[in-house]
Amino acid sequence: MSTEIREKKRRITSKTDDEQSSRSSPKRDSKKPALHKVKKRENSPYDEEREIEARDWQTDINLHNQTTSRLRELMADIHSLKQQSEKDEAVKDKQREASLLFVTLKKLNRISHLRCKKARDDTQGAKQRVDTLHLQLQNLLYEVMHLQKEITKCLEFKSKDEDIELVDVETFYKEAPSSISKPNVTRNNEHKQQLARLDWELEQRKRLAEQYKMRQGNRDVVAKEIHKKQDYLESLLPRLTTILQSTVPVQEYLSMPLNEIRSQHQLAKLLPRPLYILYVQANAYHEACDGSMTLKIEGDAETALSALSTSSMVDDDSDSDNEDTLSESKRRRKTIGDKLEEQREKILAVHPLQVIMTLRFKGGTLLTLTFNYLIVLQIITVGVHCKLGGTVSQVANSAGDLLSSTNLLSHLYPGDDGKDSPSATNAYQLGKIGMESLSAYISRVGHPYRWAQWLGGLDFLPSNDGQAVKATSTVSASHMEATVKALKARVKARLALNQQLLSLEKHNLQVPAASINLFPTKVCSMLKSWTKLTHDDFQALPFMRGHPSAALLQESHSVFQTYMDRGSAQLQAVILLGLDYPAQPAHFILNLAWQGQHNATNNSHIRDMEAEVNIHFGELIGKNTVNHLLTNQLQRLLMCLDVFLETQGGRRRDQTASHQQGEFVAEKMYTRMTRGRNRSKPYKYNSLQGYFMQRR
Repeated sequence: MSTEIREKKRRITSKTDDEQSSRSSPKRDSKKPALHKVKKRENSPYDEEREIEARDWQTDINLHNQTTSRLRELMADIHSLKQQSEKDEAVKDKQREASLLFVTLKKLNRISHLRCKKARDDTQGAKQRVDTLHLQLQNLLYEVMHLQKEITKCLEFKSKDEDIELVDVETFYKEAPSSISKPNVTRNNEHKQQLARLDWELEQRKRLAEQYKMRQGNRDVVAKEIHKKQDYLESLLPRLTTILQSTVPVQEYLSMPLNEIRSQHQLAKLLPRPLYILYVQANAYHEACDGSMTLKIEGDAETALSALSTSSMVDDDSDSDNEDTLSESKRRRKTIGDKLEEQREKILAVHPLQVIMTLRFKGGTLLTLTFNYLIVLQIITVGVHCKLGGTVSQVANSAGDLLSSTNLLSHLYPGDDGKDSPSATNAYQLGKIGMESLSAYISRVGHPYRWAQWLGGLDFLPSNDGQAVKATSTVSASHMEATVKALKARVKARLALNQQLLSLEKHNLQVPAASINLFPTKVCSMLKSWTKLTHDDFQALPFMRGHPSAALLQESHSVFQTYMDRGSAQLQAVILLGLDYPAQPAHFILNLAWQGQHNATNNSHIRDMEAEVNIHFGELIGKNTVNHLLTNQLQRLLMCLDVFLETQGGRRRDQTASHQQGEFVAEKMYTRMTRGRNRSKPYKYNSLQGYFMQRR
């Protein structure tokens, strides 16, 4: 029985494989096998594939379940019979029945395989139909896309006549002849109207072409005449140059250096914008207000011309990689120190052109200001040089620092010492390459004064920190006159201070004639010495310990010491003189050695004397005596010393006091010797009446 089952299985399997190979082979004709199969099915008495179509799968499942359950029962019965040693006949009957059930299972198995095969074939056929429909859809989509492209091309098509600028319709009918415009036909037909306008445009262009040819001929004639005149003018240039060279002596004689002015104006075009604005505004002020000021541009013009085409910004990301690849075989590789040094040199690069301003003073003194422009930092620096004239016989020993280029123009405006850059951006630029501040390089690049930036049109306001500042003529024009006057006033004040210090070093106090009426005719106290102190000497003075004025000392102050005598009394005065003198007056600190040590810490009269000199200095300033304020303050101090000694001696009534009163005779007129609870002394002098009185 099992042999028959195997044979049937082989036949079914071979048959299935043949059918699959016949279906999957693409080279065979699909029609012939189909006809053969139909004929075979019609002739065969039993066809499982046809039977599958008539069978229900659910019924087959139930049959399979029943068969397997019955087969389990038979196997169990056979096992029990063999255990009981029953007769072989019953076992064989059970085995036959089980074999038949196996045949049923085999058939169900074949049916299930055939049913799966049929489902796969149906699925494959459906997939092929879907693929065919998808290909048809793609073909249709491609055709649609092609048609859309063609439609878009048609819609975007532009005729060449659309690029022609035609006259408007009203002008066309107004100017064109009726033979071309044909208004009866073209007004209602846009196409014919367009053709008529194109015809009229063609006629106009033909007419213009004829005019062009005629005028081109005229142009050639005029060009020949121009060429002749140009040759004549070119031949005039060397002649005019010769004539100008011959007029140089005449220009010098008439003080009209036209050639020099022309060359200066050519150089001005190469200046950076801030220096150009400074030069233009200063030149305008020179021509309008100040003939004693001179301007000049110096430097390398060729280098400045080449600098116009290069960038003024530092390439922060530049490394030495490119340099090493270019010249690695010729020179050594740069170290980090070399690269930093190169960056420092680059950031301190100065424009090759500079503006030199010279201010002249009476007596032949010259103040020369050299304005430079730092290309990377984008600020203006000033080099200062003062040449004393012949009337200045010598420089006082104590005035050397005040006339030096470092301090001469410091604090021209409040807080402007010219040591730090006015631009906050520069601090970050310098710090990035290890440069703490610009003050260490002032001797090399000059002082970055704020007023120098103003003259160049740069105004670094606090609100603009970190932003690029553009130079404007408005800023320069608004500061030019005031700054030039301040420069002249500073130099005049320093020259006058030098003369005063020369006299003081000789123990000679010369009061200007315009200030004589501010003091009494006779002053008995006398100036005995004048010296300059260092800051350490100032701090070491005994009476400065705990003195309130000790905190007023600044690094920029010059410290002087003088002694004034009258009889046995000696007044020691320490004077603090700032760089902004006479805008800020000298500050006096007093110590009187007479019957003990008297100063502001232990004597109210000395405090009043200091206030008279330090606070009420405005009475000593006249129209022409502002630069002699130091001398007037010293003269007032001598006068106050007389008042103190004369009134202090007259106040005592014992024997010692009468002796002192005999030493300091009251030679001046007083309304009252003392007044008030503080017994204040009459330090104020009434120049009209000639007497002394207390201040209210």
